[in-house]
Amino acid sequence: MSSEPVFRLQGGHKLAKPTLIVAWAEDASDVGVRTVDYLIEGLGCREFGEILPEGFFPMAGVNVVNDVAQFPESKFYISDESNLVIFRSNIPRTGWHGFLNAVLDVAGHDCNVSEIYTLGAMISPAAHTVPRLLISIVNRQEIKEDLEPYNVMTGTDYETPPGQKPTLSSYLIWLAKQREIRGVNLWVPVPFYLVSIDDPRACKRLVYFFNSKFDLGLDFTKLDGEITQQNNKIARFFERSPEIEAFVRRLEAGDGLDGEESEKLAREMAEALT
Repeated sequence: MSSEPVFRLQGGHKLAKPTLIVAWAEDASDVGVRTVDYLIEGLGCREFGEILPEGFFPMAGVNVVNDVAQFPESKFYISDESNLVIFRSNIPRTGWHGFLNAVLDVAGHDCNVSEIYTLGAMISPAAHTVPRLLISIVNRQEIKEDLEPYNVMTGTDYETPPGQKPTLSSYLIWLAKQREIRGVNLWVPVPFYLVSIDDPRACKRLVYFFNSKFDLGLDFTKLDGEITQQNNKIARFFERSPEIEAFVRRLEAGDGLDGEESEKLAREMAEALT
């Protein structure tokens, strides 16, 4: 890799051992980035730096949406009042070790971060009406006690399957432990038929956690409105498609669907909600 700097910082930032929240784009339902976008807006965060894409993202074959090139972005935001740093990024295609160490260099050396939370989603066979869980993986045993008052599941056992790389989030908190920075992966199960759409309930579960833990005083009106709007769309869709409603009711009862039924539910729900 080039010896050129891999990140660019701007502006002053004086925080007292802040918390870093990390979200990756391209996750299921984009739960992580939707959550931090809500935090950035609600807390009035300001951008203060970025990791440069060279060496981590291929610059050929850039996506174009509505005639606008979509370049990968890896940006830091800061909330002085809430003592939070937010990192919002696409997933690097190469150089994970160098990329994550660049994140930790900014977090540790430039922000004096004391702990890191990463956000992600996992695919769930449950119905959208089921309350969203919050599942954690930590890099230190004592962190579990800190999470218990916030109704976070802390007893998860997970091992990367043989021959596969760990998740980027798991790799990050492992590297953070080497630097004596506390790390937590937070995962929200998302119903499989909302993975390609949106799950505002999952987003609200994460926002609620941070609002409670850090006393942020956030307004949930916008998220509650998104949940109501989605519920209304689904209700109208059920009126037109009793079969799809029956599939969801079976999921609510704990009964599974076969492969063909699951594919039909996901396909038709996506068409109805987008």
